[in-house]
Amino acid sequence: MKKVMVLIENLFDEQELVYPYHRLREDYEVHLVGPNKDEVFTGKNGLKLKSTHGSSDVDAKDYEGVIIPGGFSPDYMRRTEATKELLKEFDKLNKPIAAICHGPWMMASCCDLSGKTLTSTSTIKDDLINAGAKWVSEEVLVDGNLITSRTPLDLPAFMKAFLKAIK
Repeated sequence: MKKVMVLIENLFDEQELVYPYHRLREDYEVHLVGPNKDEVFTGKNGLKLKSTHGSSDVDAKDYEGVIIPGGFSPDYMRRTEATKELLKEFDKLNKPIAAICHGPWMMASCCDLSGKTLTSTSTIKDDLINAGAKWVSEEVLVDGNLITSRTPLDLPAFMKAFLKAIK
């Protein structure tokens, strides 16, 4: 079975992690990848989930793509060097990287955004522009291997775009 990963860290947005996770489980083996294997993370509203893999224990070439949920978790994700290196490898391999809400913070830390068109929650618009991206407010944007959306309300379009990219 083909594999995909969903990154996890503390203060993840529950909707932006749980909806993609279960939707992907219909057709893929899904790994929750955090800084360390079997670490428990708490979402914004208190939901606790455990990572299945550590970011230094996996290789991007073994996965079809990666999802970065929002919440405040991407700010924690980018503090772990192994997680940043993993995302850089996905980008180098031109594999789909999908980020929603605050998720594109990780793209700003790990991907070359020069000339790319992205969306996100409006609160990180300046971060993406400063990283070289063109920012627009749209339900979903696909620019090369990068897929972005704004909020949980965009999850259906976000998942359709990601599923199309990894098929």
